Amino acid sequence: MAVFAELVERFLYRPDEQVGPFLELAPEAESGARPANVEIPEEFLAFELSGELYAVPIAAIREILKVTHVTEVPRAEKNLIGLINVRGEMLPLYDVKVRLNLAPRLPVVRGASDVTRSTRIVLMRELEGDAGVLVDRVVGVVKLSLSRLEAPPVLGADRNGIAGLARKDGQLFILLDVEQALS
Repeated sequence: MAVFAELVERFLYRPDEQVGPFLELAPEAESGARPANVEIPEEFLAFELSGELYAVPIAAIREILKVTHVTEVPRAEKNLIGLINVRGEMLPLYDVKVRLNLAPRLPVVRGASDVTRSTRIVLMRELEGDAGVLVDRVVGVVKLSLSRLEAPPVLGADRNGIAGLARKDGQLFILLDVEQALS
């Protein structure tokens, strides 16, 4: 029995032993197998506001629409542009640029002729109900690692709508806190 145990011990690879170039010839593990400690990046929708890149979790997005007719609401909140009709459902449309101090005042938007061709409405899911946010341009979906997120810098301006910062491929993404940005 001792001879068999010795043969098995010599046959099996131990991580502490020197194996030289033989390990390079060993077959690779299946591509679907991942070590347990590897983080899977989360998907975020990236969009542009006043030349800056912003992102929100893809789970918070309902859909992306072109700008259509916007109904004005008298005496509305300071960042509410108006109401939009999405397949019979009236939803509020916000401009978060004023809230984030990216613009001095709310733009007048009554339809597609009042915005650029790349301007979109991003419908977001919120606790109080779905709402649209006017964005300058949708960039696309990016994958960001949650463990590598940075805290937002403390600035003199009121930027409570920022949840954090993320960097990917040399670009800085500002993570938008949807609930605070729309409040």
